Amino acid sequence: MEGLWGLAGRMGRRPNRPEGRFQRAEPAAAAERCRACGGQGVEKERDAGWGNIIACGGAGGVVSLGGRNKNHREGRTMPKEMTAGALAERSLITKYRKTIWNRFIGGCKDYELIKPGDRIAVCISGGKDSMMLAKCMQHLQKYSDFPFEVEYLVMDPGYSSPNRELIERNARTLELPIRIFESPIFGVVDEVEGGSPCYLCARMRRGYLYKEAQALGCNKIALGHHFNDVIETTLMSMLYGAEIKTMLPKLHSTNFAGMELIRPLYLVREEDIISWGKYNNLHFLQCACRFTERTEHHEEDSARREMKRLIAEMKQHNKNVDINIFRSMHNVNLATAVGYRMGDDDEPHSFLEKYDEKEEM
Repeated sequence: MEGLWGLAGRMGRRPNRPEGRFQRAEPAAAAERCRACGGQGVEKERDAGWGNIIACGGAGGVVSLGGRNKNHREGRTMPKEMTAGALAERSLITKYRKTIWNRFIGGCKDYELIKPGDRIAVCISGGKDSMMLAKCMQHLQKYSDFPFEVEYLVMDPGYSSPNRELIERNARTLELPIRIFESPIFGVVDEVEGGSPCYLCARMRRGYLYKEAQALGCNKIALGHHFNDVIETTLMSMLYGAEIKTMLPKLHSTNFAGMELIRPLYLVREEDIISWGKYNNLHFLQCACRFTERTEHHEEDSARREMKRLIAEMKQHNKNVDINIFRSMHNVNLATAVGYRMGDDDEPHSFLEKYDEKEEM
């Protein structure tokens, strides 16, 4: 169960990893890597003591889901002249190693999001979250000790020409080999009368992404939801949906057999994603929906902004309130639940159903 508390380790306390899952690095091998990287990241490697989870800030790069970095073994150094895409990727394992890379890797490990032989479609909307997720996955694939494949999938649901050009330009800058396919989603939801079409749009988007990913031979799609999305969605479900419902780090598709959805940025904070974009002078697509372009207020965005303000206000009195919300999702005491359902299609259950059984025991 320690893996469930991976966030605590990445917030300053390193969790104890179970023996057998990862192998400890031999002292001689660790010393060799220290020499190869010129002393950078030495203390990090010694302190961790785990051969498969090294996150070195030195010239040799990182070791991702396991294994040793070839640059460390051979004593290579990074080239002096680097492209904007290479610099953005490099910053993930140097400046943002603790705040982004370690938490990205931690989420993948704690929730077992990526397995050998996976073929994953990273779904890129053009926003900051999905673009940075794509770079993380690209770097991870290079250094993982087990093989998996990645496709970079962009759906054009009816973007304006400037918005599509921005996505394509950012993909070129970040050196992401994207595949673009088109769908009529904006045209369909634009005709919906009354209320916000956001729910319909989200369902249709996911369906098209699953279908296209499956056609490419993928067994998983990866979305860019982050730590803040997770806790905000949980609060929104309580305050606006009258239920306690979390955003899971992974789930099986109900309509596409054999497909899964994963969220590798589950432990990464939004503020760090924003900082990474600014640091690399990147400008990403904001919400490009036709509906929001015509309306001053957007129902879901308005509710989410309210959650952000609420959390920010509570953090003035308790700086750990966001972490506590997150941890509470992993620590639900069902014995105190007045009512519950085992899934969206299940009938509501009451604590009264088994109340008398406890007295007999």
